[in-house]
Amino acid sequence: MATRYFGQPIRRNEDARLLTGQALFVDDVQLPGMLHVAFYRSPYAHARIRDIDVSRARAHPGVVAVFTAEDLGEYWQPGPLLVPPPPIEGLVFHQRTQVPLAREKVRHAGEAIVAVVAESRYLAEDAVEELAVDLEPLEAVVDLEKALSPEAPRVHEDLDSNLAAHVIQQKGDYAAIRSEADLLIRRRFRYDRGTAAALENRGIVAHWDARSQQLTVWDTTQAPIPIRNGLANLLGLSGSQVQVIAPFIGGGFGPKIMMFYPEEMLIPWIALQLGRPIKWIEDRQENFFATTQERLQIHDAELAITREGKILGVHDVFLHDTGAYDPYGLTVPINSQCTLLGPYDVPNYYTEFKAVFTNTPIVTPYRGAGRQHGVFVMERLLDIAARELGIDRTEIRKRNFLPPEAFPHNHQIIYQDFAPLRYDSGNYLPAMEKALEMIGYEKFIKEEQPRLRKEGRHVGIGVVAYVEGTGIGPYEGCRVTVETNGKVNVATGVGTQGQGHFTVFAQIIADQLGVDVKDVRVTTGDTREFHWGTGTFASRGAVVAGNACHAAAQAVRQKILKLASEILEAAEADLILEGGKVQVKGVPSSAIPLGELAARANPLRGAVKPGTEPGLEATTYFGPEAGTTASGVHAMIVEVDPRTMQVNILRYVVVHDCGKVINPLILEGQIVGGVAQGIGNAFYEQLVFDEQGELLNASFMDYLLPTATDVPPVETGHVETPSPWNPLGVKGAGEAGAIPVGPLFAQAVEDALSELDLEIREIPLSPNRLFELIQEARQKSPSR
Repeated sequence: MATRYFGQPIRRNEDARLLTGQALFVDDVQLPGMLHVAFYRSPYAHARIRDIDVSRARAHPGVVAVFTAEDLGEYWQPGPLLVPPPPIEGLVFHQRTQVPLAREKVRHAGEAIVAVVAESRYLAEDAVEELAVDLEPLEAVVDLEKALSPEAPRVHEDLDSNLAAHVIQQKGDYAAIRSEADLLIRRRFRYDRGTAAALENRGIVAHWDARSQQLTVWDTTQAPIPIRNGLANLLGLSGSQVQVIAPFIGGGFGPKIMMFYPEEMLIPWIALQLGRPIKWIEDRQENFFATTQERLQIHDAELAITREGKILGVHDVFLHDTGAYDPYGLTVPINSQCTLLGPYDVPNYYTEFKAVFTNTPIVTPYRGAGRQHGVFVMERLLDIAARELGIDRTEIRKRNFLPPEAFPHNHQIIYQDFAPLRYDSGNYLPAMEKALEMIGYEKFIKEEQPRLRKEGRHVGIGVVAYVEGTGIGPYEGCRVTVETNGKVNVATGVGTQGQGHFTVFAQIIADQLGVDVKDVRVTTGDTREFHWGTGTFASRGAVVAGNACHAAAQAVRQKILKLASEILEAAEADLILEGGKVQVKGVPSSAIPLGELAARANPLRGAVKPGTEPGLEATTYFGPEAGTTASGVHAMIVEVDPRTMQVNILRYVVVHDCGKVINPLILEGQIVGGVAQGIGNAFYEQLVFDEQGELLNASFMDYLLPTATDVPPVETGHVETPSPWNPLGVKGAGEAGAIPVGPLFAQAVEDALSELDLEIREIPLSPNRLFELIQEARQKSPSR
């Protein structure tokens, strides 16, 4: 079957609504009689709640209700664990999830204690100022290593320590091969904490209709169906009584899938109690405290390697900051363990981590979801090994790439989807060669760099490789319906936060049904429209939901061909679907429009033939046995001014392999957006806490984000290694742009300042940190 749309750079169907202000966001929802909520949040990272006096707040003009933990009754309970830990032998995990409102104790700054409901947000905020909350500050624990000492304050006093989890995984026998190594590289690496900084903060609107006994919730969630299921259980309702709508969302990036946030539990409950619509929209300062964060890990890693640059094994032990609670289980550190292996043949691997409770906001996945850490450690180890062995940085990677014949490759450790970590396919060398060609690697190091250095310019080049685990299960579904007007309606359970689902799914389905891509209307994120699914995360939309759309469209296509063959009196093999109609090949006059066919598939009289169903509609599900593994190479040329610490990116190249590409334009947007976030993570963004857990830079005045001038034009190239594990042959690409930027910055900046013999082991690099490194290097060698 010829494909007209698959693989084409079609502009997004949804853009017209977004650009003309017709797209619905949560804060656009306005209902008669709506009330608004503001929260009193703890100013302390660790404190005992001694007393709460709400009398003045309740008497404040416009206030309808004030709720504390004591008012919640049986509803005051910890939220569910979103992701249980995988079945790893010897695993230790202490589950601690948030409650709707804190009682007796708060465990991080920003934890909600009181909810005030008023006629407007302004009145609610004013009433919050009238609350008298008596808090006794307690000693907080922030430092990861100090948190594990026996004397450290306990985040959760019922535990013997602040250990949240302990996991060991290994393959081969690292201890045995260690003595065979010609070189051992041992280093400590640190990847610091940051926040997602989405354009749209979190928000939720809930409306209880007492007549129909229906609860409708609009939520900025990446997982509307699990939210629906969880709310039904928490509120004692059936799933059919709860509708969750995830409309257009201004960026998700991971934190918006965590469930349940206290606000997600509390706002629907208040709507039931008061019988009026309730709205809460997070402000930007709340976002710095109440929305989950990610990143902080400390790795002690060792690489065993031969003098020829062949990896014998890796030993990595690290600490992972989980924050005050761990509702997302161990997804982030497990991803770090697994992604460290990269595209390389690592026969022996020992990996161990301890997740640590601290008096800081919760850590959950944020674009990359722990993969950055693993890539940073491995790529830095290889850079150091290359320098000490006198091998070119790109050559040492080529020597260790898994060859194409090694796939599928089982790494013999457990991945976050509870299955062994397996790579479905890959061909890494062509991506490396293409990236080197695009960036002009050989010419730069042999001609351009020496010439520019003679001019006194500090220029450097970096090249790193990585893999990205994508497309994990358990499943997604899709319903495809041909309407009597010839248009096609599509519904799926995933939500959308800018990934281009409305276009990509339409492209897949339009090819199968022979319709224009603009005649395919896609609905996402509405539990009334589609009942079962998981959500949008882990670069799985195109892989899992896309293949479900493909299967549903194929099923409808077969119905179309079967019915049309009877009407047109032609064999199914002689029929083609094109231009919104079915016609006999070579006989344009013998045709029937899809709309008419849809009407005839739903007769008002007569019996439906045995073995057939009314309507041109099908619902199917796709559940992959294992995820797919995308890969890529990033290359960058930078110029560093060692006087001002300014790092200018002169060129940036990405060569990516995500299997078959559905829409190159949307894919490029995903990569460029990821690179922008990666630049922020690598050089600008760091949440700074003092010893008592107070966040010192809780505003965009102090928390630095890259601007448009900091993000260079990104040159992209693609190689295609189709996945054999799904019919479309696709792999995910949502996090690929962000994952390798940290080690790329480190390598390129080190190269630019090679005369100083710097070694970058921490991310973010930041101008301040770069200044410190340069001063340290000059003190060691004053002549430099």
